Amino acid sequence: MTAAEHPVLPRQSSPSDDGPPPQDRRRMIRRRLITATIIVLLIGIPAGYLLISAGQSRRSGQNKAAEASAQGLREGWPSRMQRRIFELPMPGNALDVQYYETNNWKASRLYVEFRTTSAGLDRFLGRMGSGRSDLETGKVTIGARDQQVSGWAFGPGTDWAGTRHTNKNPRPTQDITVNMTDPMNPVVYVVSAATP
Repeated sequence: MTAAEHPVLPRQSSPSDDGPPPQDRRRMIRRRLITATIIVLLIGIPAGYLLISAGQSRRSGQNKAAEASAQGLREGWPSRMQRRIFELPMPGNALDVQYYETNNWKASRLYVEFRTTSAGLDRFLGRMGSGRSDLETGKVTIGARDQQVSGWAFGPGTDWAGTRHTNKNPRPTQDITVNMTDPMNPVVYVVSAATP
């Protein structure tokens, strides 16, 4: 084959090995800022969550410790769980609510005191499976030991009425004493005892 038969192609230049063109300064700063933001978010959010959780856990532990070390009644409503365990369907309009819980290997007791209306007392007794007709005039059903623990004193000169609502074990039994001096605003005293 002769040179005329083979066409001669012009020589092509080889690709350069310089790499991509250099980035401008603005683009580099923006990329670094995005990377730094992502790193801060990946570390900062979990760290913040851990700090908040630790604070809440500590406060919760302090509240439980204060409740466990409390001696006598404290103001406020017993928790829903306590009311469910001790079967105390307190009326929603109860005022001046105080409670105290004790636990030992023999029995757990919840002491509750509240003021309600005449209708609230009927609702409370009815939800427990009792009624106003079960209240015996002049009777205090809460014993001396429970009076000492709670700090209650059921002395003379007050219109007391009481009843005992019993259940089969392991359900709790409630001793209920009511101050009926003001029949429109009775004060209810309850000791609910559950035996494990």
